[in-house]
Amino acid sequence: FRKTRDVCFEIDGASVKGEKDIEKLNQEFESYINFGGFPEALFNSEIRDQMDRFISHDIIDKVLLRDLPSLYGLADVQELKRLFSVLAYNSGMEVNLGELAQSASIAKNTLKKYIEYLEAAFLIVRLPRIDENAKRLKRQSNFKVYLTNPCLRAAMFGKLEQDDEAFGPMVETAIVSQLAQSNTFSTTAYARWKTGEIDIVNLDPQTQLPLYIFEIKWSDRITKSPKSVLKHLLTFAKRQTQKPEICVATRSTRGGITIDGIKVIYRPAAYMAFTFSNIMVGRPLVMGRHPMGGFLFDSDVEVDPR
Repeated sequence: FRKTRDVCFEIDGASVKGEKDIEKLNQEFESYINFGGFPEALFNSEIRDQMDRFISHDIIDKVLLRDLPSLYGLADVQELKRLFSVLAYNSGMEVNLGELAQSASIAKNTLKKYIEYLEAAFLIVRLPRIDENAKRLKRQSNFKVYLTNPCLRAAMFGKLEQDDEAFGPMVETAIVSQLAQSNTFSTTAYARWKTGEIDIVNLDPQTQLPLYIFEIKWSDRITKSPKSVLKHLLTFAKRQTQKPEICVATRSTRGGITIDGIKVIYRPAAYMAFTFSNIMVGRPLVMGRHPMGGFLFDSDVEVDPR
């Protein structure tokens, strides 16, 4: 895999070069979001056509209805499955423990345990919340929940296409699921305050200052109204003593812009997820200062093709 100013990809032996081929890359990205977590689905059309049977019933149900109950002595396994269904359908949503417990009719302490069990089974991951000053809240009653792999949703609720309303949250889920493999994920959060929100904030492990902030979009609106798209990110960045780098995931466009002295880079979401995946499997960067994002901001990056 080699990236230059033209942006080159190679997937399944096919070269994808430049923005004019982003549609081809997005087709592969759509396939990944729907089937990518299970190699048998990629190589077997029968499994792809019956994801609910092969993945949902044979894999997810075994974990939820057999493995977790036997490990933790759960009495109401259907309650756990209903909770996971809600979280899977709304992957990327912010969860308030009290509100979720009330709406799901589950005791708050039981709900906390269920979420811990689902994390332990590698079905979900959580992002903690920070405020506009990049400070963690003393009471972490709010957090965001993501599937560890976006195709779990497709297995349970059906295949998604690029123009479906739910595809955007799965794009965000795909990127977070790649970042979850990083040893810096423990210092990754999302930011929300009264007037704004940011999807992903990567904090320096030592100083706890923001290094990178990411906004995950499945649109190209940034090219038409950048200030509108970047409003909350710029507000957040300006409040920091050390200005973080900003990257916005788009559907098909790439480029850069400087607003009020702050540099913003935007890249196609498929490219971003593909790049992260290469880093997480240990393909070394020739350039790039940080495994979470520095390579995204370099103009010329080479990755060892091995």
